[in-house]
Amino acid sequence: MIMSLPALRYAGLVLAVSAFALADVTLADLARADDPPQPRNEAAAPAGQKGGRGGNAAQASSSASDRRLPGDSTTKQTLDLPGRTLNFAATAGSIRVFDDKGEPLADIATTSYELDGADRATRPVTFLFNGGPGASSAWLQFGAAGPWRLPLDGEGLSPSASPEVKPNAETWLDFTDLVFIDPVGTGYSRVIASGEDARKRFYSVDGDINSIALVIRRWLEKHNRLTSPKYVAGESYGGIRGPKVVRQLQIQHGVGVKGLILMSPLLDFREFTGTSLLQYVATLPSYVAVAREAKGPVKRADLADVEAYARGEFLADLVKGQADKEASNRLADKVAELTGIDQAVSRRLAGRFDVGEFRRELDRKNGMVTGRYDASVRGFDPYPDSSSSRFGDPSGDVLQAPLTSAAVDVLTRKLNWRPDGSYEVLNGAVERNWDFGGGINPPQSLSELRQILATDAKLNVLVAHGLFDLATPYFGTKRALDQLPAFVTSRVKFVVYPGGHMFYSRDGSRQALRGEVEALIRE
Repeated sequence: MIMSLPALRYAGLVLAVSAFALADVTLADLARADDPPQPRNEAAAPAGQKGGRGGNAAQASSSASDRRLPGDSTTKQTLDLPGRTLNFAATAGSIRVFDDKGEPLADIATTSYELDGADRATRPVTFLFNGGPGASSAWLQFGAAGPWRLPLDGEGLSPSASPEVKPNAETWLDFTDLVFIDPVGTGYSRVIASGEDARKRFYSVDGDINSIALVIRRWLEKHNRLTSPKYVAGESYGGIRGPKVVRQLQIQHGVGVKGLILMSPLLDFREFTGTSLLQYVATLPSYVAVAREAKGPVKRADLADVEAYARGEFLADLVKGQADKEASNRLADKVAELTGIDQAVSRRLAGRFDVGEFRRELDRKNGMVTGRYDASVRGFDPYPDSSSSRFGDPSGDVLQAPLTSAAVDVLTRKLNWRPDGSYEVLNGAVERNWDFGGGINPPQSLSELRQILATDAKLNVLVAHGLFDLATPYFGTKRALDQLPAFVTSRVKFVVYPGGHMFYSRDGSRQALRGEVEALIRE
């Protein structure tokens, strides 16, 4: 998934007060993966300075060993799908990351699926990760691309719903091998070094990018796939990761990537922090899509009038400010007309609805709130009479229990890989401790997107969004992509489907996404 539930809400605060200074994490900090450098002569090291952690070497080694993941498990699998049968090898395991002194830092879990009988030199391979930060890759693996799928929509879905997975007719395995990566702190991936310093290496924008790029390169080496066509796919905060990982692979690891696939991406935190007026421009078309969807099916083409208004008169009236009473009332009344929210409420907020306010006000008369991941989903407000917002996400909270159980069941029962500890499908502690960077430059990946497209004229990008996603609204991404230079226009495709953040939970949208991805990879 995705942006974890409070991620954007607290992004500005995190940016301002983050205490973890990791901007200088380099490849020297994450020097090797899987194969450690030769051991140092520990006798020459002063007591208490081994690896910067102190303490007895034997004790540190024992402590790290207790946290390590088990060895890889490879099983043969057969998947019966409509019109075809897929035979493939599934490998659940991890890549061990070391520092430049040979000390183990972390075990980063991967789950890979490789089709039998394919030419490994020419067979494409796609690396997939989700966002958060703090989300495992289970959302993409069991919602969109993997060989098995857990239904993620429907009125019957609840925390107590069956976690049993079914064969996924829309799996991407027909045309690309798949490697799902769980960043440190998600899934079973974990820091194995002692002390907080090691954790801080990974819980940051730069440290995270370094580790994921390193794991991709090491997986390619380990599986003899360096000559394979390579693709990277990310969701939500994966929009920050994706272009940065591709850039890191290009310039630091000698690995070229043919295509980048971004689903419900966040590309620039600046729209979602502080007093940026662009946040209201970004969300308005999705607000109206939700209101219209209640009356019947909606496609992006049905919102052409709203998009034109958002980038035109709406933005012009926003810029005039509330000191211009005529402009403020005109804006507020138009927003009320488009969304169906009470005019008095809209005027009180000057037509400037943040996501939380919209979610509550849209159907407040019935005590219902909309989802954040999918605003077409509604649920009960547990405190409908409260003056403050005290509700969760009816479109996201219900998924965590069945998805966690499904991931654990597949890894342990189908793939025969049984780590100790808990599987983290969405780990809030990762986000709370994340170093988003400081100063006046919030994280963004548009710079890297420009660079990777300029560096490789054969690189193509697919960007896909859901109409009803309020976590990363599609129009914010469209505005950002419109600013790219003309030379990349033909190589960046932007598509919008009915659905929310996980738009692939809808059958039609998942099928359409698969078609777009297949066309990109087979190009």
